[in-house]
Amino acid sequence: MSKTVAIAGLGAIGLPLARALDAGVDGLRLIAVSCRDQIKGRANLAGFQDPPRLVDISDLSVADIVVEAAPAALFERIAVPALEAGRIFVPASAGALLPRLHLVRLAIKTGARIVIPTGALLGLDAVRAAAEGPIDSVTIETRKPPAGLAGAPYLQQNKIDVTALTKPKLVFEGNALEAAAGFPANVNVAAALALAGVGAARTGCGFGLTPA
Repeated sequence: MSKTVAIAGLGAIGLPLARALDAGVDGLRLIAVSCRDQIKGRANLAGFQDPPRLVDISDLSVADIVVEAAPAALFERIAVPALEAGRIFVPASAGALLPRLHLVRLAIKTGARIVIPTGALLGLDAVRAAAEGPIDSVTIETRKPPAGLAGAPYLQQNKIDVTALTKPKLVFEGNALEAAAGFPANVNVAAALALAGVGAARTGCGFGLTPA
């Protein structure tokens, strides 16, 4: 029996996913999407074989699976209705889940499921299994070009200018929860590692910048 899918956001993640589902994925059928720009959204969906409905964020929970691929500011508006309805919630912005673990408790209460995409990180099943043993901490180090962290709150708050870097520089070292607050657009992989492993407080995270 097919499961229905709804997607919040038709940007760099949501639109390719919507196209892939429209092209055909066994067992899945796209029925609804939401996006900020309705006119652009309709244009993007015009060539679909079976165009989904454009709906408000609050109505995405009609589907069995709700995928979040929207700005982090909308995270709870997407997650809460889906979890309250007992749906499968798939957050592309996994980092936004770290400071909102009450959503995990809500999922447990309603029988909903939260499925974290692994993204660029392989072997999360092994991490999850290892976390059953005596692991004290896990560390992940991320290297990015300076533009990759542009606009990050941590850089702005600490007045760190990375535009004129001429050599590699470590700009942040802390745990995954602190990284989620300082670099909300850049911690999805670290968040997935933390959630699969020993938790955000014991998952170390470092951001290094490497000039081109």
